[in-house]
Amino acid sequence: MALSGRFNTIYCSLAESSDVHDHDGQITGQAGPRPIVLTNMRLLFIRHGQTPGNVAGLIDTAHPGPGLTDLGHRQAAHIPVELKNEPVDALYASTLVRTQLTARPLSTDRKLDIDVRPGLHEIQAGSLENLRDHEAVRAYLETVFAWVAGDHDVAMPGGPDGHEFFGRYNADLRAIEASGASSAAVVSHGAAIRVWVAANVTNVSPVFAQENHLDNAGIVVVEGSFERGWTLSSWAGRSIADHGEPGTPIVTPPRPDVHDPTGETLSEARADSD
Repeated sequence: MALSGRFNTIYCSLAESSDVHDHDGQITGQAGPRPIVLTNMRLLFIRHGQTPGNVAGLIDTAHPGPGLTDLGHRQAAHIPVELKNEPVDALYASTLVRTQLTARPLSTDRKLDIDVRPGLHEIQAGSLENLRDHEAVRAYLETVFAWVAGDHDVAMPGGPDGHEFFGRYNADLRAIEASGASSAAVVSHGAAIRVWVAANVTNVSPVFAQENHLDNAGIVVVEGSFERGWTLSSWAGRSIADHGEPGTPIVTPPRPDVHDPTGETLSEARADSD
């Protein structure tokens, strides 16, 4: 097996050989095994820019949701700069307003339409919606990270379970994978991105996404496919080497002055509620 380019293409040899014909159609020998070309996709998950709900520290997941703050618009405008060395073949956003506003500068810069997908929205908070107390934030994060541990039957109070979330999120990502794009930007949400990455990448522990912040406009890059699996390439601008061993180092230190329910770590949420 050989890897080509930015790990976008994998060549695998078939067991069978093909016949070689001369100009008259006569068999003159056999060629070597024919390669199967398997394409690895590069997904650039982008958390939306800052919203008024983020400033207030609210669990804010309902449709259509708020727009962006002035800082959120500046964060969105900087995304094309952050991705200046990244090829982007397609651009997707969720049904919530904030992701579409975040995607606009990249859409303009790359001359790409924004494809709004129905399953990329944030994990709904159910009866925890618009709460900001520490107990509510802890309940929200403990629920979604229970799904990462494989307990998809656990449901958000008054809201969805893990089967619903992974079902609709994976459906859209499979459609994106089938689009033929080799590199796609997906503007989504803090908890949704962290939970999907924690449950799907194979080169880091699930604890990595659980215990690392993902700030507004943070970018997470994964490579691979549903068939062969996904690997985490970078998190919030930091390259991932090998964090798969126990005792995974934390990329970002605790931030006691910031209250960001869907972007903060589970350890912080538990400490705040104790």
